[in-house]
Amino acid sequence: MLTHAPARTPRATTPAPGLDARLAAVDAGMTLRLERAALAVSCGAAHLAAPVLDLADVVTLPVELPAVLPSPDYRTPAAALLQRAARRLEAGGWCQGATVAEDGARCLYGAVHAEAATDPTGRAEDDALAVLLEAIRRRWPGVETIPEANDHRLPSGRAAVELLDDAAALADARGL
Repeated sequence: MLTHAPARTPRATTPAPGLDARLAAVDAGMTLRLERAALAVSCGAAHLAAPVLDLADVVTLPVELPAVLPSPDYRTPAAALLQRAARRLEAGGWCQGATVAEDGARCLYGAVHAEAATDPTGRAEDDALAVLLEAIRRRWPGVETIPEANDHRLPSGRAAVELLDDAAALADARGL
């Protein structure tokens, strides 16, 4: 004989707590756990004497760092020209507002032009200046000329040498 099960009445459900209430409950629980852990650590470590750490035993520095990392020797004409111009600025100095200063320091253009004096065709100088301008525009997109970058954007001679080195690597990558 078949009997029918009594009809179930739905239980009254309470709405689930909202996100803020759940986050507050988790925060309160974590705060209690952290306070208990901190108390256990402070009680358990109270008898231990903390060793004194001498940083001179831990931190060691190289005796001497090279001032400039050696750069590759470029074989392409424009890249080699830009590299020589960078070395010229390192040795002779960098200036702003003039192609050549009274003390012999040179601007970006002056260094490239001086190093290009041995090239009878002048082609390497043209390529080098074009790549240098591109390297400048990669750093400062609104710059129109090499003198503008030299006189208004470069903060130091070191930055000028780095810019020439970047341009030399770019020229070498292009086979110029």
